[in-house]
Amino acid sequence: MTAMPSDRRLTLPEPDAAAAAHSARLLDHLRVEIAAAGGAISFARFMELALYAPGLGYYRAGARKFGPSGDFVTAPELSPLFSRCLARQCREILARLGAGSILELGAGTGIMAADILRELRALDTLPERYAILELSGELRERQHATLAARTPELLERVVWLDTLPEPGLRGVILGNEVLDALPVERFRITMQGPRRLNVIWTGDRLDWAEGGADAAVTATVARLEAALGWRLPEGYASEYAPRLAEWLRAVAEPLTAGALLLIDYGYPRREYYHPERTDGTLLCHYRHRVHADPLILPGLQDITASVDFTAVAEAALAAGLEVAGYTSQNYFLFGCGLMDLLADEIPPGLSSANGSGDVGGISTAADTVRYLEQARQVKLLTLPGEMGDRFQALALTRGMDIPLCGFALRDQRDRL
Repeated sequence: MTAMPSDRRLTLPEPDAAAAAHSARLLDHLRVEIAAAGGAISFARFMELALYAPGLGYYRAGARKFGPSGDFVTAPELSPLFSRCLARQCREILARLGAGSILELGAGTGIMAADILRELRALDTLPERYAILELSGELRERQHATLAARTPELLERVVWLDTLPEPGLRGVILGNEVLDALPVERFRITMQGPRRLNVIWTGDRLDWAEGGADAAVTATVARLEAALGWRLPEGYASEYAPRLAEWLRAVAEPLTAGALLLIDYGYPRREYYHPERTDGTLLCHYRHRVHADPLILPGLQDITASVDFTAVAEAALAAGLEVAGYTSQNYFLFGCGLMDLLADEIPPGLSSANGSGDVGGISTAADTVRYLEQARQVKLLTLPGEMGDRFQALALTRGMDIPLCGFALRDQRDRL
């Protein structure tokens, strides 16, 4: 086992006393785990504990994660138009099934759930129930408060689950920025072959260490290289999600008929493991700063890796699902009617000035400012270099064979 240098020259905001004490408790937990494992744990195990250790992990503790006061902003918080587009895709599926329910995997602040329900009510296609699978008690409270404030009359349709439901679900399962938080294994290509990158305790901090030959890592890299058609070069480092297939099989099991819609940042396999992407995709988010050192601030920062959507599609087929569509987020939103929704928000006076012929009303300055802000949000959701092509949408179906509007403009399944 060889210790590896770690660059800690980062300029990040200092945590307050309570946050620092919380991080120290998780660090103590990690040190015990590392010692019990003989001095090193896999990065996948470290990531699992850093994010999900009961009462200590980033997603299991009480710190705010989403929005301006948290660490990052997701698309549903950026603009309600994102969730309204998702609602239109859900309407198409629910209408085909005749009725059904929606299950959201990890609902963040609850904004997406509230906006989807409001749009579906306007479209006269409310689900029989809207279930939220959420493990964080703090987030459950925020979700309940958000829904109670935004859609109090629809709150009775919402239920919170501790575990996935039993088979029999007809409807839609939604996962927005869920896959990127699955624990990943890190590896490096050496002269001796692929080596797993472990996490160790050096006496005063967590650090990386290169492990010996590992059968699972060696076999996984061999499968990747066979599928890619090229050898990964010496020094190349990246990651893979060892429990992706298990996770997807469990999530898909309740679905009797309908669709699983996944939106996240990632790539098809040939782009994910491109020879020029020499250090993988691991990133951390802390108070709206993005950096690449997951071994600092345990419990206080999000740790993510981009999604290998080819691996997700393969796992879906193995779980008995059909891959019904794959495209970038911008084309998905356009297919779901994003520009029509934005056009509906144009103030009457502004649309008249633009030559639309609508002279039936007078817009106020506040109307114009609100519309211009929504137009700015649409750019962030759709422009290349923003969320538009960094995020991808994948539809997986069971017992349902219909074209989906989100993939009507550009279906890129041939890239998987």
